[in-house]
Amino acid sequence: MRPEPMAVFGRIYRLARLVGDEQERTYARWSISRGEFDVLAALRRAGEPYTLAPKALTASLMLTSGGMTGRLDRLERAGLVRRSPDPTDRRGLQVTLTPAGRKLVEEAADAGLAVQRRLLDALPVEDQQHLADLLRTLLAAVSDRER
Repeated sequence: MRPEPMAVFGRIYRLARLVGDEQERTYARWSISRGEFDVLAALRRAGEPYTLAPKALTASLMLTSGGMTGRLDRLERAGLVRRSPDPTDRRGLQVTLTPAGRKLVEEAADAGLAVQRRLLDALPVEDQQHLADLLRTLLAAVSDRER
């Protein structure tokens, strides 16, 4: 039996955990968790008016509705998002990034990218690109297999 897969995926898992922990510490400066950052970033990526339905957020972040509700509750209490009735669906809600939320997510995203750049600086630029290419290929192959 060849042990290479364990070496590769073990390193991927450890790296993801270490980088995730570093990102968590970075976002803590804004009193948000990495999961809460993900919600704010999804709303920011949606573009103006920075609004999505909770179901769309739940699907894009692969969360349960209960997990999303908890995150939205915390973000709403902090004044970073606002929930309101969906004007096109009487039974629905929409979540909108507030101006304070937009400012925070942009600052936190810049800081998070700076952390990632600093960590990647351990590799020469050519190796960074090669690693990105290899991971893209592997991810596509695994994703195709899952479908």
